[in-house]
Amino acid sequence: MSLKKRSFTLSGHRTSVALEAEFWAVLEKTVEAEGKSLAALVSRMDKTRGPHPLASALRLYALAARS
Repeated sequence: MSLKKRSFTLSGHRTSVALEAEFWAVLEKTVEAEGKSLAALVSRMDKTRGPHPLASALRLYALAARS
C-alpha cells in the first residue's frame, strides 16, 4: 500500500500527515457525516493525541469509527 500525504496547519505551523488511502477515505466519510471538516478533525486529534504520533492517532480514530 502506498501512503497519501496531506498538509495541514496546526497551531500556526504547517505539518504533513501520510496515511494509506483507505484511512483517509474512512476519515473523510466520518467528518462528512458529522458535518465537520477534515482539518478540524486533524486539529482535534493533534490536541488530544498525547505522546502518540499524529498519524497513529488518526489511524486509531479511523478504526474506531468503522466499528
